[in-house]
Amino acid sequence: MMAGFGQGTRRYPRSRGRTRSRTGPDRATLGIIGVICAVAGFFVLGIILGPVAIVCGWLAMGRTWSRSRPVTALVAFVLGAIDTLLAVIWLAGAASPGNGMF
Repeated sequence: MMAGFGQGTRRYPRSRGRTRSRTGPDRATLGIIGVICAVAGFFVLGIILGPVAIVCGWLAMGRTWSRSRPVTALVAFVLGAIDTLLAVIWLAGAASPGNGMF
């Protein structure tokens, strides 16, 4: 009986900002982190920073392709994919038998 303390739950639904927990970084921050990782991955540790950028971009997009996406999330995802692909090609070229001393 005393759940609402005079304010009915039908008239005052929870606001949209309070429906999810605020424990992790928000989507804009994840997008920026993903872009930074993707750009840094072109210079160092592309095989690690590329997938990190892909994951950050995907999480910043809200794990879906259906809605409109923030630009930073899409940039992080695409640059991370390019970065990962280039790192895999570079590793495969470095591991080929004709690239040694002899």
